[in-house]
Amino acid sequence: MIIEIYGKQDCELCQTAKKKVIHFLQKWDLSDSVQVVFHDTETVEGAAESDYFDVFEIPSVLIKKDPESVIARWDGHAPPSEELRRRLSG
Repeated sequence: MIIEIYGKQDCELCQTAKKKVIHFLQKWDLSDSVQVVFHDTETVEGAAESDYFDVFEIPSVLIKKDPESVIARWDGHAPPSEELRRRLSG
């Protein structure tokens, strides 16, 4: 499973979303089974990825079963911890 976070390096809300996701993955012992990827939307690669997945607000957090299958999404904020846990468990 993959969690992709779309944002900017200098965006405090984006960095908080990234830290929150990483914190809860460690707390729930999921760090080894869930990959976290941060896409900086100010880079060419990050902008291309965000366009492909229709990211218009940052931070955007996507949970993917594989590189193409989005199973959950939160735009403009970090996911609530219980909802994140439920989506990762299901």
